[in-house]
Amino acid sequence: MTENRSSSAKTQKVLVLSSSTGGGHDMRAKALKTWAESCDGGKHLGLDVTIHQALETTSQVYRFGVWLYNWIQRFFPFLHHIYFNYLEWFSPVRRARSIIGGKGFQEIVREIHPSVIVSTHAHLNHGFFDLAKEVTGKDSCRFVTYCGELFDTYGFSKHWVNPEVDLFIGAVRETGRGAERIGVSQDKNWTGGFLLKPQFYQKPMSKKERHDFIVNRLRLDPNKFILVLATGENGANNHIKFLEQLEKAELRPQVVAMCGRDHDTFKDVLIWAAEHREWTVRTIGYYDRIHLLLQVASAAVLRPGTGTTSEAIMCGCPIIFNTVGGIMPQELITVEYFIRNFSWPRPVGRPRSLPNRVRRWIEKPEELRKARKTMESIRPKSSPVQILKRLRDLADETSDDYLPRG
Repeated sequence: MTENRSSSAKTQKVLVLSSSTGGGHDMRAKALKTWAESCDGGKHLGLDVTIHQALETTSQVYRFGVWLYNWIQRFFPFLHHIYFNYLEWFSPVRRARSIIGGKGFQEIVREIHPSVIVSTHAHLNHGFFDLAKEVTGKDSCRFVTYCGELFDTYGFSKHWVNPEVDLFIGAVRETGRGAERIGVSQDKNWTGGFLLKPQFYQKPMSKKERHDFIVNRLRLDPNKFILVLATGENGANNHIKFLEQLEKAELRPQVVAMCGRDHDTFKDVLIWAAEHREWTVRTIGYYDRIHLLLQVASAAVLRPGTGTTSEAIMCGCPIIFNTVGGIMPQELITVEYFIRNFSWPRPVGRPRSLPNRVRRWIEKPEELRKARKTMESIRPKSSPVQILKRLRDLADETSDDYLPRG
């Protein structure tokens, strides 16, 4: 595999297919593009990455499906078992001929003229790949699936696996085992680690940097427990309920409540904190330095989505999984990965269960240290640069002869 590319080498175009069902798919697509454009990452490899929201832009029907997915995730997670199992057997985009607006997608492929097409979404690597092949022909494009799931159990969609892809990239070994079980051959199956922004691969903060960040940025006591209440990309959270239960249990760790772009939650937490001034609660909106916050946190409460979980792993931050309202099949994968491999504590299914979980780690710091070491041991040794190198090698295998415009 070529380690360095000449600056005069031909730039190869990569089309990444994603969708905003949850936040993980887009997060990985954006990370791939960022690494390809990063001077200290993969810029020298000469890959021009374009991200395309395939579901949302192809049809209003699919756009509604994306909205429905996110609405269920935020308000009624348990209903995703119906949604998930329906799509397992009746996916409307598994075959090219059944995709609404497929011609428009093909025009995009013609315009971009990619040498590699990467799917970061389970429902974009069958019918959409076939539509693209009708444009590119057999030898002018390579097709890759990147799957960020963590375990092969119920919730691992069969749609992740297309045996005809040129490469299947799994985040961890368990992902590859699931792909192999469903039909990907070993020679096309590769474990590539997490697709996250470059800052998650920076050198960890020093003791002094951690102290300064806690004191100067968060205005907290570095010698006391810091609990982060995280929120997903679509605003799924139980911040107020958790705060109320901690207050009821007379347990007051320092809290940083992340609210993302959810202005209502941000306002609600601000009001709650103002009414409980005897307790240190910091409220943060959208924050692009999450890699620093998770490094200084004692623990983080978060939904078991693979995106935020992967970020916590890279930062060595112990997780308290939040499954209030039920657990989605896609989230069950993450929980099973931790429980089966590392005997991790079971998720918090009710707000009133959180205080005991936090209290245990406060009163038994040796258990918290063990949890942090476990998180650090899970961290993949490779970076997304290795993924980009594989994509570049695949791109260099292709010819430049697309099929004529139909």
